[in-house]
Amino acid sequence: MSLWKKTVYRSVCLALALLVALTVFQRSLTPGEFLQEHPPPTLEPQKTQKLSGHLMNFNSFWKNPKEMAIPTPTTSQGPQFWDVITTNCSANINLTHQAWFRGLEPHFQQFLLYRHCRYFPMLLNHPEKCRGDVYMLVVVKSVITQHDRREVIRQTWGREQEVVGGNRGAVRTLFLLGTASKQEERAHYQQLLAYEDRLYGDILQWDFLDSFFNLTLKEIHFLKWLDTFCHNVPFVFKGDDDVFVNPTNLLEFLADRQPHEDLFVGDVLQHALPIRRKGNKYYIPTALYSKATYPPYAGGGGFLMAGGLARRLYYACDTLELYPIDDVFLGMCLEVLGVRPMAHEGFKTFGISRNRNSRMNKEPCFFRSMLVVHKLLPPELLTMWGLVHGNLTCSRKLQVL
Repeated sequence: MSLWKKTVYRSVCLALALLVALTVFQRSLTPGEFLQEHPPPTLEPQKTQKLSGHLMNFNSFWKNPKEMAIPTPTTSQGPQFWDVITTNCSANINLTHQAWFRGLEPHFQQFLLYRHCRYFPMLLNHPEKCRGDVYMLVVVKSVITQHDRREVIRQTWGREQEVVGGNRGAVRTLFLLGTASKQEERAHYQQLLAYEDRLYGDILQWDFLDSFFNLTLKEIHFLKWLDTFCHNVPFVFKGDDDVFVNPTNLLEFLADRQPHEDLFVGDVLQHALPIRRKGNKYYIPTALYSKATYPPYAGGGGFLMAGGLARRLYYACDTLELYPIDDVFLGMCLEVLGVRPMAHEGFKTFGISRNRNSRMNKEPCFFRSMLVVHKLLPPELLTMWGLVHGNLTCSRKLQVL
């Protein structure tokens, strides 16, 4: 046999041997066994962090809804894990060549350059919070430096319960965090947070900077987390770490509600106008949002939603570009679903009275009848909690439920 024929013969034999070995290997391992030690890199960062190949139409915030079908949430039967494991994000330099972009303030430019960077790796995770019979998940937005607020909430309205009235299940609490916004604080505060989490086991943290514009990232990261790990939680309360909440009134409100309802209730703002004054915290330039009004949305101090709707929100929000005001962004996501948020007098995201000097804002009899009141610092929350749950006698009963 010639040398050329021997070479071809050996190549064919080697290819057949590799094919047989690969077939045996694939049939001997299940997908779950293969993923057990090292989950594969996700395609999610590639999908969400690639550069936009076209120029942005700044007169339209939404992607084209006719081209984007919203998938129906399904219960996963496979392993559940956070599938974003790397951060690989570059600025969308296409925007820098456009005149309208160069006219924006630097912080809006920064937001738009990286708006396509949608999901980030998890640093702290507690999927066990959704195991067992959980009736309501209490989720609190916080930042790494405000450990005093988290501690007071754990002692008051965020205290977990294993069984609530009528054997409805447990109430569990989680705090949502990013990383410290200042580089010099990051390592020190991260160590403190890790210790805090070892004590309480109630912190979800992702690897993005905590900032005002990144509050929207907290919304979509939590919704993705809920869709991944919490398939059966009937209700979710989501609030800030500077609010007073009356869990008894929340549970009373939910007593005749069903998890499959399109329930999204809070202090709803109708026909709110985008703020165009540059000195205002909520200022939005016309180039970023050109419509005259916002869709209806609930004030971000606190709102209550059905678990099924929350999981649908995850898919609806994924059809929209991120917006720098988080509660407005959720209103946009609800609009995609055709769901109108429900207004309730028990949610006071501007205080019981908008007049800060009003005695109503310090009257415990009013607080006892509310569901959520914004805003109280830790000493004020502790004091009001003690008054409301002490030997309080009110001249008349207020009905807000």
